[in-house]
Amino acid sequence: MDPVVAPNLIRIFTLTAFSFLLAVLLTPAWTHFLYKYKITKKLREKTWDGEPAKLFLKLHTSKKGTPTMGGVLIWMTAALVTLAFNWTRSQTWLPVFTLVASGTLGLIDDFLNVKGVVRGLSAKLKFFFQFLIATSGAWWFYTKLDFSEIHIPAGNLLGLPVNLDVGWLYVPLFILTVVFLTNAVNITDGLDGLAAGTLAASFAAIMAIALVQGQIGIAAFAGSIIGALLAFLWFNIYPARFFMGDTGAFALGATLAVLAFLTNSVVVLPIIAFIFVIEALSSLAQWFSKRFLGRKWLRIAPLHHHFEAAGWPETKVTMRFWVIAAVMASIGMVIAFL
Repeated sequence: MDPVVAPNLIRIFTLTAFSFLLAVLLTPAWTHFLYKYKITKKLREKTWDGEPAKLFLKLHTSKKGTPTMGGVLIWMTAALVTLAFNWTRSQTWLPVFTLVASGTLGLIDDFLNVKGVVRGLSAKLKFFFQFLIATSGAWWFYTKLDFSEIHIPAGNLLGLPVNLDVGWLYVPLFILTVVFLTNAVNITDGLDGLAAGTLAASFAAIMAIALVQGQIGIAAFAGSIIGALLAFLWFNIYPARFFMGDTGAFALGATLAVLAFLTNSVVVLPIIAFIFVIEALSSLAQWFSKRFLGRKWLRIAPLHHHFEAAGWPETKVTMRFWVIAAVMASIGMVIAFL
């Protein structure tokens, strides 16, 4: 093996394994806390337009009483491992900030929902703070890191520049991508193991891209997230011991988007994060159809619930989505290398 590559691989996979073991060791204490204090998320009883969510409740009544906020294990473990052992600060400070800031926002939302003070943060407040976090990142990328170019894979073969300078448009592109993916992952987090399994595939693709680029700190950071994700998935596979919650979905969705910008692979991000994009678009299409056409195009949105309503067992939906996520992440990774 290449004597230069070997130490990097050892570093990356050591942190991945350590992150997995640390999250597994922390899980019993966190699970005990969640069950002891009944940190359970309220099932939604109404759709976005105020109608009773009868079909949703019929499909998920058995999940009532399952604790949420399990995602804390993922982002806290990854942050601790990175701060302690991944010293490439120039590559990790911004994604760690995104991970912790977005995770904290989701934690507040989950806490308010659990306590029943309100049904979590209002949509306007969540979007406001998501935009605030994304804007902070966009400002740092554009003004401090001088990022303004988007890499176009195989651009020379398509008659396009390999690196397209979009100037100040980089800022709104960054903000919209981070906010969109944050909510797309949250929308996908609706079945046991679904979000965690698909996220692992997406982060694996980003890890490989960063490794090939020589950005070892980013690759190791992505590995730390994957390790914590796999530990969480061990307990989140059907029937779930606990749910990820908004705290995990917000943290991981935003961080995945930021890592895509750090590795200049945002063009292939819709492929690498294919399941999340499709899930979010299915919800948007359902909203548009009901709002402007007066009918639903899916039995229930997002897409994974539609397949449940069509008679697919929850585990079949989840595992088939995992397969699609792995294949699409691999395709996106290959295209990024062109």
